[in-house]
Amino acid sequence: MAESMTGLKRTCRCAELGTEHIGQTVTVMGWVQKSRNKGGIVFVDLRDRSGIIQLIFEESSVGSEGFQKAAKLRSEFVAAVTGEVARRSGAVNENLRTGEIEIVAKDIRILSESETPPFPIEENSKTKDDLRLKYRYLDLRRPDLQRNLMLRSEVTSEVRQFLTSEGFLEIETPALNKSTPEGARDYLVPSRVHPGSFYALPQSPQLFKQLLMCSGYDRYFQVARCFRDEDLRADRQPEFTQIDMELSFVDEEDVMDINERLLQRIFKRIGVEIELPLPRITWQEAMDRFGSDKPDTRFGMELKDVTELVKNCGFGVFTGAIENGGSVRGIRAEGQGAMPRKKIDKLVDFAKDFGAKGLAYLCVNEDGSYKSSFAKFMTEEELSALVQAMEGKPGDLLLFAADKNKVVWDVLGNLRLELARQMELLDKNVYHFLWVTEFPLLEYNEDMGRYQAMHHPFTMPMEEDLEYLESDPGRVRARAYDIVLNGTELGGGSIRIHQNDIQERMFEALGFTKESAYSQFGFLLNAFKYGVPPHAGLAYGLDRLIMLMAKEDSIRDVIAFPKVKDASCLMTEAPGPVDPAQLEELGIDLAERKSEK
Repeated sequence: MAESMTGLKRTCRCAELGTEHIGQTVTVMGWVQKSRNKGGIVFVDLRDRSGIIQLIFEESSVGSEGFQKAAKLRSEFVAAVTGEVARRSGAVNENLRTGEIEIVAKDIRILSESETPPFPIEENSKTKDDLRLKYRYLDLRRPDLQRNLMLRSEVTSEVRQFLTSEGFLEIETPALNKSTPEGARDYLVPSRVHPGSFYALPQSPQLFKQLLMCSGYDRYFQVARCFRDEDLRADRQPEFTQIDMELSFVDEEDVMDINERLLQRIFKRIGVEIELPLPRITWQEAMDRFGSDKPDTRFGMELKDVTELVKNCGFGVFTGAIENGGSVRGIRAEGQGAMPRKKIDKLVDFAKDFGAKGLAYLCVNEDGSYKSSFAKFMTEEELSALVQAMEGKPGDLLLFAADKNKVVWDVLGNLRLELARQMELLDKNVYHFLWVTEFPLLEYNEDMGRYQAMHHPFTMPMEEDLEYLESDPGRVRARAYDIVLNGTELGGGSIRIHQNDIQERMFEALGFTKESAYSQFGFLLNAFKYGVPPHAGLAYGLDRLIMLMAKEDSIRDVIAFPKVKDASCLMTEAPGPVDPAQLEELGIDLAERKSEK
């Protein structure tokens, strides 16, 4: 039977006690981690968010009734215990913060009993994700998840303190917006008052934060909830959180300076010292060296362009790709030359998933000879020149892709990461930051048959490239910048367009007529008629940031109640059907889906 805690006050959390508290009487409350009944004595580990403390129950100190209560304690019972802090009579537990002490119980109240949990509440649980997420309220009791969420809270607080000290104002923007194009798929919300019309949940506060600059608020930030209806992966959720900011009368250097100092401050929370300024590379250099616009620089294995070297060789796969305007590039996996053929074939299959038609390989044997998938098409001299260009050494594995640049970058960029995983080069205790700058302003969408913004339609082109906006749009670079950590894009931003004439040219390059631009973005374009300050901004993915700080592999482990891959919640069973009366009130008829044949 559960007891009341009337008249009882908790004096401290379990793991806030130490040897300096020996002799003091305290009251702790929490969940039973485990209980061990040794006959005349009961040992109980009590847990709360701070950690674990060992409790000792003896009839001589807690009384007969108290001892009987202690004997009833089971995993996940909630108990309140008053007792005296004492030095451990047994061996010290060096794995616990409270490992030198224990509480000799004088009084106990069982505040709540528990059924047997569907899985153990323990660190680094091996329980399947689906079961853990179904009982997320139990999963969240695990110490590792609690540390993650406490870290998230601390970092968010630190961000607010820092940005406020830098003159930023925290301003909330609407969650019910107008749906606009040029982004991911919106989550739509039907309007009861305006039948047939819909709000869209914000993918980001982008337009509103630019309007705040037009309104003279100078420096804005927000810890903003955002929503995107897109396919999920380890670092993506349908609802997520951004640290969003916008600044007036600044350039790239100002934005980067503030954010470098912000990162330096919050990473001190986990004992990581960041040396400033952070390194920078252009988008083109990132693609050429790493095959990615979010390169992981914790290891080498950089791409080498061997197009010129092999353009006249006898291997048709290489020469054909070059003749079609592509390139041939390779990576060197140090010490992997003895990799079995089956494993190499798996790498070939992996490459095909990213658009490769195949993958050429060359093993440099320990005796200096070569084993290669294309040796018969090239002379010994050509092979030696290729190995030399790749800086190959005995025992190395060289892998090559030949295709259009975009395909080659994608294939080798991902292959580089896969090899690094296999070779255990991805050290989670190392933090490599990097600014990537000068992104292309536009990218051509083959399916849509037109250019689209690589970031968004309000990104300022580089002044020296403006003349090519109509004649050669793919050549125009943006005043955009991404902050990358260990191969993950932490955040991105840009200098914004604030001149009407440039904004109109941008819309034209994207295929908008003046009418369609005003139809979609009229409220922003109208605001731009009344004096717009030069402005810029940046937004971080808070979930990704905490994931890397906590050394987790998925943002689900740093979000309290995440969704699974199909965007559903296993605990609440959302999304679910609604009462037909609600649909009728909204003027919505549900169409029956035709079954797939």
